[in-house]
Amino acid sequence: MEKKLIGVDLGGTTAKIAILTTDGKIEEKWSVATDIADEGSHIVRNIGDSINQKLTDLQLDNSGFYGIGMGTPGTIDYEKGTVKGAYNLNWAKTQNVATDLKAITGLDVYLDNDANIAAVGERWQGAGEGSANVFFVTLGTGVGGGIFAEGKILHGAKGAAGEIGHITVDTSEHAYDCTCGKKGCLETIASATGIVRVAKDLAKTYEKDSKLKATSEEVTSKLIFELAAEGDELAKEVVDHICFYLGLACSHIGNMLNPEKIIIGGGVSAAGDALLKPIQTYFEGMVFPAVRESTSISIATLGNDAGVLGAAWLALPAE
Repeated sequence: MEKKLIGVDLGGTTAKIAILTTDGKIEEKWSVATDIADEGSHIVRNIGDSINQKLTDLQLDNSGFYGIGMGTPGTIDYEKGTVKGAYNLNWAKTQNVATDLKAITGLDVYLDNDANIAAVGERWQGAGEGSANVFFVTLGTGVGGGIFAEGKILHGAKGAAGEIGHITVDTSEHAYDCTCGKKGCLETIASATGIVRVAKDLAKTYEKDSKLKATSEEVTSKLIFELAAEGDELAKEVVDHICFYLGLACSHIGNMLNPEKIIIGGGVSAAGDALLKPIQTYFEGMVFPAVRESTSISIATLGNDAGVLGAAWLALPAE
């Protein structure tokens, strides 16, 4: 029987876990609540115990697996298999994740950043279509990115490669403060929270009739795109505003890296073509001609499975 892979996508609420074949087929999938109590000291133990229990239930043993790939927030030392600064997990201090998880499961463990594994998942089995050069942008509560360049994950000197959310796109005096300490980062405008902030600010000076301005509902990025699709002029202005800055940031990536694909994922990407088309228009007007001809932008296709797929890819044996 061919050996299999285990993928773990660790988030602040749950850890998604899957057993996969080496060609990327998910055979089993489940999740474990992320217990961040006691400085996150239970997280790795709970994941390891859950994997052990699942293998017992399925009557499988370690000899049938190449190892465990795992994506996690935070700053990762890829050689030591450690994570620190994952504050949503209560992991402020260094965590020996790979060593500890291997001690519990007996399987080799391979770590990478959660944005990177989503990029790899989409590249391997999703919108990336196996391309050698892919940039993944995730639009959620924040804005993150991952680079798959010439067949490998690009980490950079300190593991910070791909931080598209902190490209400065607004240098005006009205630029928003970012949690990173800078002003005018893409994340302050194009994240789910940033889009709502933009909408509320534009509404203050908008003098025409608008369902968005008059709504008594909670304003969300989803509502903004829905109202834009219905023709609400303020909502359309908000969408155009954020797509300009996304197109600008993607043009920097395109001109610098010339990937075959720029893939946009995360919760905001559910807007589909309403998000994609204006980004493409701005992007094409800002990039070098050779990039315009060779780099395409698309919406991610794997949804929540991108993480476990990309994580599992880490455990694939070298060819």
